[in-house]
Amino acid sequence: MTAEAPVAPLLSHGRLVPVTVHFDDLDALGLLHNARYPVMVERAWAELWTEHGFRFEGDWAAAGDACNAVKELTITYEAPVTRPGAYAVHLWLDRLGTTGLTYGFRFCSADGATTYAHGTRVLVRLDSRTLRPAPWSDTFRTAGRALLRSTD
Repeated sequence: MTAEAPVAPLLSHGRLVPVTVHFDDLDALGLLHNARYPVMVERAWAELWTEHGFRFEGDWAAAGDACNAVKELTITYEAPVTRPGAYAVHLWLDRLGTTGLTYGFRFCSADGATTYAHGTRVLVRLDSRTLRPAPWSDTFRTAGRALLRSTD
């Protein structure tokens, strides 16, 4: 008898990116530390955008759309993560503006069925020289549109 590969959940929007919780991500109570959730979400986004060719490699002038800053972060914790292991982050865009975007996320079980935390984050694309808002590139906007959640 052979083991079957896990079936990816059916998502109506966005992407599910696998993440790993390690023992040292847990706090003294044995719970995933509250500050680790945003770090894991950030890593999941970095992986997703890297797949589309957007990455920071040490040069802000060359970073293009990867030159951005967080304007706002909200997170709600629904259930504790109590063990190391395989989990996932469900990512999507709620809004894609000219110079900013709002993305949504869920920190969830590896199959996407259980939500442990959810939230939003607002990013602003910056000009690397002036650090003022700058427009997203057409290439970035095309990739981002594929992640937009429908408002229906």
